[in-house]
Amino acid sequence: MAYKPVTTESAPVRWLLIGLAFVILTLFLLLPLAAVFIEAFRRGADVFVKSLTEDAALSAIKLTILAAAISVPLNTVFGLAAAWLITKFRFKGRSFLLSLIDLPFAVSPVIAGLVFVLLFGLKGWFGPWLREHDIEIIFALPGIILATVFVTFPFVARELIPLMESQGSDQEEAAVTLGAHGWQIFRKVTIPNIKWGLLYGVLLCNARAMGEFGAVSVVSGHIRGKTNTLPLHVEVLYNEYQFSAAFACAALLALLALVTLGLKTAVEHFTGHSSKRRH
Repeated sequence: MAYKPVTTESAPVRWLLIGLAFVILTLFLLLPLAAVFIEAFRRGADVFVKSLTEDAALSAIKLTILAAAISVPLNTVFGLAAAWLITKFRFKGRSFLLSLIDLPFAVSPVIAGLVFVLLFGLKGWFGPWLREHDIEIIFALPGIILATVFVTFPFVARELIPLMESQGSDQEEAAVTLGAHGWQIFRKVTIPNIKWGLLYGVLLCNARAMGEFGAVSVVSGHIRGKTNTLPLHVEVLYNEYQFSAAFACAALLALLALVTLGLKTAVEHFTGHSSKRRH
């Protein structure tokens, strides 16, 4: 079967559009990314390694990994539960729940951080009670985790909801008629059908968790070596004119983003092949 183009534009117009896209991507994506790595290694690999192995940098890296390691599984469980509920059942308040899931996309992360300060800060609604019981949330690890969870919890759910809606409930209903109970259906029917979409959502969630700045900046207090995540540590270094160290940490964040992008592309590749096999 001969290939038929889906557009009627002439070849010069197509090449012009391709060239324009390439120029824009180069100026706004490739050059800044290359500049980060060039500046990170400008003074040599020894300075780069030293910048990442100092105590404050190691603390920031550990805190970033810890925040992601806690928030991503929580959001994965929430995303699975929310997608299952929304796609498999019809109930009052369904549209409202969908709107709540999208709330972090609509609210500025800085506003989200301020909300947590209002709730759990020393002068917040629950501040006196927390102080009486010697519980620290704001300017401590729990506040950072809360902020990270809030800004990242839509990613898994929003990836799974359209996927599960498009698949329908035929296979689950067939499993019920064969005598399978809820957990068996979820483990042997639902999960295999959504595994690539789930992994895709988890990757996006993890990327946002590691790179989050606004909400975490508000609740962290910028305590060096204690509550600074890697993005906050980059800001501190840059403001102190330690440019080599700042770009070294930024390069690590960029590398994590590139790894995530590579995994995301691999997931899309396998998802495409899986879709073709099903059809």
